[in-house]
Amino acid sequence: MAATQAKEASITKKVWQLADIMAGAGVGFTDYLTQLTYLLFLKMDRERVDFFLEESSVPNGYRWEDLLKETGEDLLQQYEQTLDVLSRQTGLVGTIFTRAANRIESPVYLEKLVSFIDKEQWLLMDGDVKGALYESILQKNGQDKKSGAGQYFTPRPLVDAIVDVVNPQIGETVTDPACGTGGFLLSAFSHMKDQSMDEKKQWFLRNKALNGYDITPLVVTMGSMNMYLHGVGLNSSPIKCEDSLLREPTELVDVVLANPPFGARPSGSVQINRDDFIVETKNNQLNFVQHIMSLLDRGGRAGVVLPDNVLFEREGAEIRKKLLTDFNLHTILRLPTGIFYAQGVQTNVLFFKKGEETKDVWYYDYRTDVKHTLVSNPLTRKDLDDFVKCYSSDDLSKRQETYDKDSNPNGRWRKYSKEELLKRDQINFDITWMTEAKSEEENLTMDDIFERMAERVQTIQNAFSKLQKELHHEL
Repeated sequence: MAATQAKEASITKKVWQLADIMAGAGVGFTDYLTQLTYLLFLKMDRERVDFFLEESSVPNGYRWEDLLKETGEDLLQQYEQTLDVLSRQTGLVGTIFTRAANRIESPVYLEKLVSFIDKEQWLLMDGDVKGALYESILQKNGQDKKSGAGQYFTPRPLVDAIVDVVNPQIGETVTDPACGTGGFLLSAFSHMKDQSMDEKKQWFLRNKALNGYDITPLVVTMGSMNMYLHGVGLNSSPIKCEDSLLREPTELVDVVLANPPFGARPSGSVQINRDDFIVETKNNQLNFVQHIMSLLDRGGRAGVVLPDNVLFEREGAEIRKKLLTDFNLHTILRLPTGIFYAQGVQTNVLFFKKGEETKDVWYYDYRTDVKHTLVSNPLTRKDLDDFVKCYSSDDLSKRQETYDKDSNPNGRWRKYSKEELLKRDQINFDITWMTEAKSEEENLTMDDIFERMAERVQTIQNAFSKLQKELHHEL
């Protein structure tokens, strides 16, 4: 174990050192990460031929050994030709190299990266080492505010807690219709992989059980590589580059885990026109909720991260009604700001099951009096232990409120009946019952102070933008 951790730490250090060198040459972190991905895949393809006598999945003339033959400008030319050819392939290769392009203009720096990757035997590393290394790079990229990659990254402690309570079982199908770099899918894989050693179930888990979709080619590349390094989708990527909202699902699934992108649909996107949607709206999150409702098989269950507006937006009233009448919307987890790389975001996790009516909606308020910052007090899995305990995933009938009007009015775990919610104006799910405590002066670093200031500014800007849209709608 210690040797494995030391190996991972050593390689990670080299990855960061190279990143710094590349940055000096004007290669941004996201570009560096994608070039690392392309080269790493080619090297591992070569290792599959050498160590396991498998056939290469890469066409002749564009393999790892072809790069090693070249130096200087010839290497640069060979690399660019390789990316061009592989971007037009089908299967896993075509997915990994989706719209691939070279971002390293200097042959010297390309040689450094090729040399670094060539020195390691990546395929012989433990899968957890390769996967953990790549995930750490993705996380660092998500923290880079300049790259804008934070929008694709859900904090791992939150992902793991959601997966723990939804509790996917080996043999079930799991889909993320806005998968980013694959965090939910890999957490589900980790949750299921030790549930059975049956060979057929393991094959199904690694090749058929998991599916993801994302609209951004670069993210699909990184997500596919992330899965590949964990031993998932070795022949065909489980992640596809497509807009999952454009068409009705052709196959229903057992579990949906997702954190759909915040904000409106990208400008220039194809208009959504689906017969299975009960509301026509430009609200991206409401459309994803409707898509997930359609995507679930009867008895299927979902855990979905959604912004506050989904709870109260007036055009979502009919969707919320359907969640109460045609689904069992049994749990809403309210989250604080300070846990996402996108600042000022107020979110919730909605948990629901298809084919049952809601009786009660249980709320867990992990927002009131909860202060997290990315710098000095980031969210940890332990922070969500009480929620997981209250959730009682083994038997929802065992749930007991911690809220009591007289003895514990600030209890975080409280239920509301379906009838109570249906009577609320616009079927508004945006409920708060706890009161903020007057805390003593907190020990905050300057980074924390600026981070909170930025969050508040962003929250005000979001509210102002929403008000502008409302006024425009009225006119």
